[in-house]
Amino acid sequence: MSAEDKKKPSFWDRLLGREAESVLMREPEPAQEPATPPPAEPEPMPAPPEAQPEPRQTYEPDDAGPPETQAEWIEAGIPDAPEPEPDTPETVWDPFDARPENLQPDAEDPAPQPESAPAVVAEPEPEKKRSWFQRLSEGLKRSSDNFSTSIGAVFTKRRLDEATLQDLEDILIQSDLGIATATAITDRLRAEKFDKDISTDEVRAVLAEEIEAVLGPVALPLTVEGGQKPFVILMVGVNGSGKTTTIGKLTAKYREEGRSVLLAAGDTFRAAAVEQLQVWGQRTGTEVLTRPTGADAAGLAFDAVTKAKADGTDIVIIDTAGRLQNRAELMDELEKVIRVIGKVEPDAPHATLLTLDATTGQNALNQVEIFGQKAGVTGLVMTKLDGTARGGILVAIAKTFGLPIHFIGVGEAIGDLEPFRADEFARAIVGQAADRE
Repeated sequence: MSAEDKKKPSFWDRLLGREAESVLMREPEPAQEPATPPPAEPEPMPAPPEAQPEPRQTYEPDDAGPPETQAEWIEAGIPDAPEPEPDTPETVWDPFDARPENLQPDAEDPAPQPESAPAVVAEPEPEKKRSWFQRLSEGLKRSSDNFSTSIGAVFTKRRLDEATLQDLEDILIQSDLGIATATAITDRLRAEKFDKDISTDEVRAVLAEEIEAVLGPVALPLTVEGGQKPFVILMVGVNGSGKTTTIGKLTAKYREEGRSVLLAAGDTFRAAAVEQLQVWGQRTGTEVLTRPTGADAAGLAFDAVTKAKADGTDIVIIDTAGRLQNRAELMDELEKVIRVIGKVEPDAPHATLLTLDATTGQNALNQVEIFGQKAGVTGLVMTKLDGTARGGILVAIAKTFGLPIHFIGVGEAIGDLEPFRADEFARAIVGQAADRE
């Protein structure tokens, strides 16, 4: 192999780019005096593909147009870019450039648009607070509708005769007004309007006046005497008559008056009754005294009155288990509760309130009689008048027993229990309009 062949890089050196390395690794040849002219240099071998210089690019126009700046020509790999024309290039409008010269010549400033006033949304008018008479009339609507329908069906003739009076008396008795009240109403109509023209409005007026005459003497408020401290109220009644709810509403009223109240959950047989009373205690900010389920109710009543007396509490309200008036053993237990309370306060309970469910109808008369004998009922609270068409039972009870009616209820809300007023009740139950606020 000749010296030239050794000096020449091999194919693999050229392929792997080791041409420069092989050249550097050669040993330098000793300089020789050329005796003869130097031989012609051999033709250089072509460089490997990666080392070959890229071919000179020439501008080929395309759809995008030629580069417009020197930097773009250089970036495109065309060093011989033409020099830019000395003229100022066309100004391109920039919407973010506020200089006058950059504004579009044909653009016109849009006329200022007046700001549209915000749409006025009509606020709903606050619901007008209903008076107690309005709520009472709505609660007694079923009873008043019953009267209106029945009376309208009877008084088809303009002239009042005996047959019409007999039909009216039957209607009043069926509406639970009681025989005595029904007879009094028909007797008055017979004396004043017999064989005369009469309208349904005149009949309603007579009904309202006679009902008010019966209820007026018993419409008495429950007076909490300041000299009796604590004032003890015992709540009694049958199952489901609304004792616990009535207690909660009374508590709210007394708390609004600024009185201190202690509640005693004396219905120890039903855990739900205790929980319900505790909810009312939380809503009204009132302490509730409780005992485990099945505990002695008389003992709880004793502890409640003792605690209230020591703490100087104004009012104690004691709940009791609902019991049917025909269960002798349960009524005897109620008598025991009353005796135990009297050991702490000799004249307590100062008020024993019987809650009556108006939907029970004639059975309410029997309840008043038995509870009056066993528990010494001093006053009545009539509930659920909005759930019956026979609200006239209250008139029959008042006529028969003459017990004070302290409160009536026509709903579940706190404001649906109000002191009893005879004139409002009489007009509402017969559907007679009244202007009251």
